Amino acid sequence: MKKIAEGIFYIGADDAQLDLFESQYPLEEGMSYNSYLVEGEKIAVMDTVDAAVASQWQDNLLEALAGRTPDYLVVHHMEPDHSGLIEWMVRKWPDVQIVASAKAISFLGQFFEGFQCRSLAVKEGDTLDLGGRSLRFFMAPMVHWPEVMVSLDSASSAIFSADAFGKFGALSACGFWGEEDGDWACEARRYYFNICGKYGLPVQTLLKKVSALNLSMICPLHGPVLRENLGYYTGLYDIWSRYDVESEGVFIAYASIHGGTALAARRLSEMLSDKGVKVVVTDLSRCDMAEAVEDAFRYGKTVLAAASYDGGVFPPMAVFLHHLCDKAWQKRTVGIIENGTWAPSAARVIKDKLSAMKEITVLEPVVSIRSRLKTSDMGALEALAAALAQ
Repeated sequence: MKKIAEGIFYIGADDAQLDLFESQYPLEEGMSYNSYLVEGEKIAVMDTVDAAVASQWQDNLLEALAGRTPDYLVVHHMEPDHSGLIEWMVRKWPDVQIVASAKAISFLGQFFEGFQCRSLAVKEGDTLDLGGRSLRFFMAPMVHWPEVMVSLDSASSAIFSADAFGKFGALSACGFWGEEDGDWACEARRYYFNICGKYGLPVQTLLKKVSALNLSMICPLHGPVLRENLGYYTGLYDIWSRYDVESEGVFIAYASIHGGTALAARRLSEMLSDKGVKVVVTDLSRCDMAEAVEDAFRYGKTVLAAASYDGGVFPPMAVFLHHLCDKAWQKRTVGIIENGTWAPSAARVIKDKLSAMKEITVLEPVVSIRSRLKTSDMGALEALAAALAQ
């Protein structure tokens, strides 16, 4: 438990051992599940946590309550990593009232069979009087589930932002306050594009609401509490949710079977570096796919280099393209390198996949090599490097 403002306590918990978030995103430093307690004359608990960290959270909650009874449980987001202890809390304090969007309340029975509780459905602009302070609610549908809302505490001007402004990593590893984190953007970016990346327009809608508020703190459901230079965090979210370019440079993602495509990707990287271009290179067969997605969104230009396979494209590239399409990748410039021994087909498949994405510009030339990079291929590779460097 930690006091973060007058009448606001952090009661969340870390799962430092968790290796995969949502069973798909690799974690090196675990994950935090954030929860808060806000007290006026009445007490509101702001979300629960994942059942995996139940005992930590229960201890923190009971310590913060100090023998008192909570009046409200505010549910900003019904995903199980935040709603795992709702049923436990209602069983322990049957008179507690759940405050949530109407959609969230409709989800309760899907997660907890036969569940009965006192509930209050709130909508845009509604307030909850806690006595001496109030919570004002803003709907945030599809950031990143349809039932999501955020809330503003009137006394502190802190916003409880649900999954928005979260990041990967346990607080014991990354620090409790955002300013303690040496590189908040790195894991926040990977988190954003893989969790919320598809929902840029809803995030923009939420940002417009947030911009009208004089915030003192952002209290997300994952990652550190943000209290200094809030414009930095909201500014990055504005860039990300507009699908704008955050960093100038070229991201080269290759999928190579026997090393020939990898050699071409590395040679192109050297050509670009010689021209003073920042280059990031990733082997799609071995990388964290979520990090590759992050880099594709971060940089304005991407090179997709892949071997042909079964008349199509080597599967690691196909998987990568699926993720990009699923996360609404757009507004980017793309170079293509294909490799094939007898019938190169990778470029055709890559172009077909890109055609389903918005505002993707494919550069010429498309470089097509046969088995291994040869002297005769260098002119086309250099021409692609020149086009990328412009």
